[in-house]
Amino acid sequence: MMKDEAPFLLEWYAHHLAVGFTKILVYTNDCSDGTDDMLIRLEELGLGYHRRNDIPEGVKPQPSAMKYAQAEPKVAEADWILMFDADEFLCINYGDGTLDPMLDAAGDANGIVITWRIFGSGNVVDWSRDPVTEQYLYAAPPTWNKGWGVKTLFKFDPDKWKIGIHRPSIKNKHLETGFPDTVNWLNGSGQPMEDYFKFRGWRSIRRTVGYQWAQMNHYAVKSVDSYAIRKFRGNVNNKKDKYNADYWSLQDRNEVYDDKILRYTERRKQIMDELLTDPVLSRLHYAAIEKVEARLEEYRATDAYAELKQSLLEASEVPITQIVAKPPKARDPEEIAKLMSQVEKNVADRPAEERRSVPEAAFADVAEGGDGFVPGDIDVSVQTAVDWVPNHDIALPADVRIFAQSTLELVMRGKYQRRMARMTGRMVEDGQKVLDLGAGIGFLSIHAAQTVSGATVLAQEDNSSRLAIMRDVLDHNALELGDRLSMINAPVICDNDAETLARVNQMIADHQPDVLRISYEELGGKLLSRVTLGPVTRVVLFGPAVAAFHAQRSKVKDPSLSPDQDQSMPEFVIIEPKQAAHAT
Repeated sequence: MMKDEAPFLLEWYAHHLAVGFTKILVYTNDCSDGTDDMLIRLEELGLGYHRRNDIPEGVKPQPSAMKYAQAEPKVAEADWILMFDADEFLCINYGDGTLDPMLDAAGDANGIVITWRIFGSGNVVDWSRDPVTEQYLYAAPPTWNKGWGVKTLFKFDPDKWKIGIHRPSIKNKHLETGFPDTVNWLNGSGQPMEDYFKFRGWRSIRRTVGYQWAQMNHYAVKSVDSYAIRKFRGNVNNKKDKYNADYWSLQDRNEVYDDKILRYTERRKQIMDELLTDPVLSRLHYAAIEKVEARLEEYRATDAYAELKQSLLEASEVPITQIVAKPPKARDPEEIAKLMSQVEKNVADRPAEERRSVPEAAFADVAEGGDGFVPGDIDVSVQTAVDWVPNHDIALPADVRIFAQSTLELVMRGKYQRRMARMTGRMVEDGQKVLDLGAGIGFLSIHAAQTVSGATVLAQEDNSSRLAIMRDVLDHNALELGDRLSMINAPVICDNDAETLARVNQMIADHQPDVLRISYEELGGKLLSRVTLGPVTRVVLFGPAVAAFHAQRSKVKDPSLSPDQDQSMPEFVIIEPKQAAHAT
C-alpha cells in the first residue's frame, strides 16, 4: 500500500526486483505526487501491477487494500507472497541474497517469518537524493525486543488464508480440519516456528527471533527532512499525528552499524538505471523529486519546521532503555480462551517442553544457559544515548548492545548480580587473591576489589570487547583501584580440552589465587575435576558453569576431584541462576 511515495518508489521497486521478486502489486490511494502514475507505467512495462484502493467510507486504507488483495487473481496465482510497505526493504542474508536459494533451503516449509530491523536516521538531517539503503546504515541492536515486529513470506491459498498486515490467519472454516497441521513455518534463521504462531501473534519472541536467513529493514523515519515529507502525506491507517517526536524516538535507533543490505547496491543500481531509460518513467520520477524538494524548501522557512526539527533532535537523545512503544494491552486469559479454536487449545495444552523451542544464543536468557551478555564481540563504538544505572554503587551502562534483555532489565532496576555482590564478603576474605575466569564486564571483580580490604583481583575474560567495557565502567565511575584490580585478555577456552586445562592450570600456578571464580560453561563440567587447584581454598561457580556442573554431576556417582590429585578439597559454592546460593 502506498500514498505519495514517488521520490522513493523506484529504489524500492528496483531493490525488490534485485532480491528476486518477479511481480509487484501496489495499491494506492489519494496520491498527489505521481506515485500512481509511475506504478501505472511500471505495469505498462510488464514489471508489476497497480490497483486503485477505492476506500469505502469509514474504512481505513490498509484494511481496504488487504480486502481487495484477498480477492485479486494475481495474488492467488503467486507461488509465494509477502505483504509489506514502502519503508520496508527485504534483506536476505542467506546465500547470494536472492529469494530462490533461501526458498530451496526451506524445503517443504510453506512460510518464513521475517523480523524487522529498525533503522534510524543515522543523525542525517538534510534531504538527499541518495538511496535510502545507502544513507541509513545504523540500526537498533538485533536483541531489542521492541523492534521485533514481523512480516511473513508464505504460500497463499485464498480459500484457506486471510491476508494480514504481519502474518496471514487461517480462515475459521479450516481451523477444525487437518489444515493447521500442514502449516510449516520457519523463522528468520530457518528454524521451525512454534505452533502458537499458526494462530496468533505479530511479533517474534526470544525463542523465535532470528536473522541468519533474512531480516526486514524498516526505515520508518529516515532523515529529519524525509520525516517532514512523510508528515505531509499522512499514514495508511489515518492515525492522527502519528509522525510526532514520540514516534521518532521509538524508530530513530542508531545503536549499531548494519550494512548487510549493501550487497544489493550494484544490482539495484543497474535495474534502477535501466528503469530510468524509459522516458515516461524518468520524467515522472524527477518531476516528483523536484516537487517534493520545492515543497520542503517552503516548509523549511516556517516556524513549524524549526519546531519539528528541534523536537526530533531532542527525541534522538532518548536512550533506548527509556523508549515506550505502545501501552501494552492487558492480557485477558478468559477472553483469549473464548477466541481459541479447539485445535489451538490442544496446542496450548501440550507440555511446555514440547511446544517451546530453545532461543538462539544471541537471545538466550541466563536461565536458559546464557551468561547474560549479547554473544560475540560487542561493538559500542557508535555514540548513542545510554543510561548509566547504579548497581551496588557501581554505575553500569543499561545498554541493549551489551546485555541480554532479561539481564538488561536487572541492570535498569539496579539489581544486576545483586545477590552475588552481597555475598562478596563471604566469598572473598580480607587479603585474599581472586582469579575471575570469565569476568564478563568485570562487575563482581570491581566490586570485590573495591569493598574487600586488602583483596586483589585478576579479571580474566576471553572476549576482549567485554574487557573494553569493563575499562569504560571504571572510567565512568572514576575508579582507580591500582594493583587491587588487574585485567588479562589471555584466552583460556580452546577447542582442545587439554589445551584449555593447561592454560587454566598455568594461570592458577602463576597467580596463586585463594579464590577461583568460574563462569565458563567449559570449566563447570568434566574439566573441573581435572583442574590443579593448588592454593585455591574456595571455588565459586556461577552463570553457564552451574548448568554444566549439574549436568556432569548427574552423570557420575562421585563428583569430587580425582583421587590422584594430592590436594585438600576446597569449598565449592554454586550460585544458581535464580540467585539462590548454596555450598557443597
